[in-house]
Amino acid sequence: MKEVTIWTDGACSGNPGPGGWGAILEYKDTRLEMSGGEYMTTNNRMELTAAIEALESLKEPCAVTLYSDSEYMVNAMTKGWAAGWKKRRWMKADKTPAKNPDLFEKLLDLCAIHQVKFIWVRGHAADENNNRCDELAVAQRDAHTR
Repeated sequence: MKEVTIWTDGACSGNPGPGGWGAILEYKDTRLEMSGGEYMTTNNRMELTAAIEALESLKEPCAVTLYSDSEYMVNAMTKGWAAGWKKRRWMKADKTPAKNPDLFEKLLDLCAIHQVKFIWVRGHAADENNNRCDELAVAQRDAHTR
């Protein structure tokens, strides 16, 4: 199984507001940067979209190490929150609706294809790839500002 490393980040101006996402994929000596955005979204949706777009770009099942500064996404995936929400028909343990069920559904499906290890990194800190993803996300956010 190919081993791929992915970094992701999302950005939003207002919440909701214009947003962008950025991702970097590395496999051996190959590096791919990707990004996109939306005119009306939230920061959490952009964080999730970055991971989904990166994983969807893989052409075969891979062993993935995914770095993100989104505690929301990393905790939801590593602590089993998202799987629990899905099992409870997208309700949280406190009986309130889970947010972003459409995106978590996609992310869970992709994690069934790929072996994904989520790792949280501090945003806007020493991780140069996370900082580059932030630059990509901010550029897309700005491009989607009306």
